[in-house]
Amino acid sequence: MKNQSSNTVFDVDTIRKDFPILSRTVNGKPLIYLDNAATSQTPQQVVDVIVDYYSNYNANIHRGVHSLSQEATDKYENARRTIQQHFNAAHAHEIIFTSGTTHSINLVANGFASLLNANDTILVSALEHHSNIVPWQMLCEKTKATLKVIPMTSEGDLDMKVYDELLLLKPKLVFVNHISNALGTINPIEEMIQKAHHVGAAILIDGAQACPHIKPDVQKLDVDFYVTSGHKMCGPTGVGMLYAKESWLHKLPPYQGGGEMIAEVTFEKTTYAGLPHKFEAGTPNICGGIAFGAAIDYMNSIGFEAIAAYEHELLEYATEKMNTIEGMRIYGPKTNKTSVISFNIEGVHAYDLGTIVDKLGIAIRTGQHCAQPIMDFFKISGTARASFSFYNTKKEIDTLVEGLEKAAMMLR
Repeated sequence: MKNQSSNTVFDVDTIRKDFPILSRTVNGKPLIYLDNAATSQTPQQVVDVIVDYYSNYNANIHRGVHSLSQEATDKYENARRTIQQHFNAAHAHEIIFTSGTTHSINLVANGFASLLNANDTILVSALEHHSNIVPWQMLCEKTKATLKVIPMTSEGDLDMKVYDELLLLKPKLVFVNHISNALGTINPIEEMIQKAHHVGAAILIDGAQACPHIKPDVQKLDVDFYVTSGHKMCGPTGVGMLYAKESWLHKLPPYQGGGEMIAEVTFEKTTYAGLPHKFEAGTPNICGGIAFGAAIDYMNSIGFEAIAAYEHELLEYATEKMNTIEGMRIYGPKTNKTSVISFNIEGVHAYDLGTIVDKLGIAIRTGQHCAQPIMDFFKISGTARASFSFYNTKKEIDTLVEGLEKAAMMLR
């Protein structure tokens, strides 16, 4: 796939040919995959990298003098540099390979267990996925620190006035997602980072939902920690990354003990390896790391500006079409959002809606989306969620709307 320049028409038909799964059927119907906020699909170019690894140079890394080990090590570290360059980290060793966003957040939370005390306050936003709530609750249980919540508005945005008030408490840490997985809200992280730093707080941004659509520049953002998952970005499951400023990586203790993360081990004392190995105990997901780098290369070959523009077009088209359905309610902001539509149809349970449209080959997500506080705020049990990627089409959206109308007629 060659880079889609701003002067060319976005060629979605050609892009779709890169994704073998999009040609399959489900329940006798062509697959329409609209669950991209949960997991994106994987192009053949990345699948080929996975097959190549296991077919030609499967070996453990960093430890062997033989050729396969050295080749695997080179590919793995090249992938780290690809990720570094993509996010514009200052150093490759500021990129820590993890199993995903949840692992990355827990790594940071574990490290701060030795740095917080009972007099400290930490802030978390009301728009978070459970993986950016529960680790901080666990941290507060260990340290007796206090967890405060940045509330949301009825429009699905964060209440920035209250954020300013909470910063007067001089929190040590702030946690917020770049984009809400449940509502698609794009949070003002540039402003939030700047204000957090003004009161001496470190800030972690959960970028799992942003990175498929936006190309974050961690140095420009001046963010302390930024986390994401490969499977949201056309890569495999089970791999992700933690970006952290070098200064923080030196301050935090290791998350796990074992092989690779040590410099020297005796029964009297162990000394730890330098960065990034200090945080990468044991045999990593070597193939996953290499494939993560390949997935980023693939998305950059299309171009994130082109992806964002096309997905915004899909979002506007879908919003207009879906709002014609009787009883439709879409949750979250009307503007400043990414290609996610979280919705309910009056008189129809979201789970039933998802089950019916699945029979038509349409994959959407239903439930609380690991964001129960958001559902509690709106006083609902859950929503249906359609999330679009750059390989979806307006024709698929038309079929979705037809399916939702048919389901609503059957279920009312």
